[in-house]
Amino acid sequence: MLKEQLKNKNIVITGASGGIGAEIAKLCAASGANLVLLARSLDKLKLLEAELEAQHHVKVEVFQLDVSDTDQIQEVFQQIFAVIQDIDILVNNAGFGIFREAHEASIDEIKGMFEVNVVGLMACTSMVLPKMRERRFGQIINIASQAGKIATPKSSVYSASKHAVLGYSNALRMELSDYNIQVTTVNPGPIATNFFNIADEQGTYVKNVQRFMLQPEFVARKVVGSMLTKTREINLPRWMNMGSVVYVLFPRLFEKIGKRMLSKK
Repeated sequence: MLKEQLKNKNIVITGASGGIGAEIAKLCAASGANLVLLARSLDKLKLLEAELEAQHHVKVEVFQLDVSDTDQIQEVFQQIFAVIQDIDILVNNAGFGIFREAHEASIDEIKGMFEVNVVGLMACTSMVLPKMRERRFGQIINIASQAGKIATPKSSVYSASKHAVLGYSNALRMELSDYNIQVTTVNPGPIATNFFNIADEQGTYVKNVQRFMLQPEFVARKVVGSMLTKTREINLPRWMNMGSVVYVLFPRLFEKIGKRMLSKK
């Protein structure tokens, strides 16, 4: 999939060392975009950098970044702006989850999910907003989750973090509506990535929902297709998003009937 509008655009992707982050990077590079790839694993980023530059002859910069460290976020983005003048698109993809019942989740796990999924995302966004507002151009793409729309058993903390991402994104969209800056949220269901190596240590959830799992390449195509458009939300799969509509209209009924179906973890 090629998207001609991305040629020579500067795109920053967090959590780019694997999963949908790496797949988004590959599609953007194929479309001629210049990339800044961020992740904790510098070795994986360097391998991806070499691959993309060799195949597509685009400019790729990589930086090691743990988005839970807000001081490091400031340092890295200062380095980025020393290399490229403007960022056209920021993809906030870094995130993780741990599936436990609320009483089992440790304080460190709770803080960790919010530091990465929420505070880190906000901190990265705050670094690009001043220049985007000044230029009156840009796009923020926040990878949220269907869990941010429908909370399920054993995902109370993870769902809460993604609820926060959606709330932040919705407010941000209104703040930026007069500046020609688009805010797009991506709400996928379960994706076949290494996410579940941490989130689902026992493999129970993956086994139960395997037939419904999305492929990272499919999700990446949808994300890249939304770039430089006015797309508000991407909900995948579409049938799963219908559940969130029913949930808003009939929450008590949905929880009563859907509890067994949603208790897959």
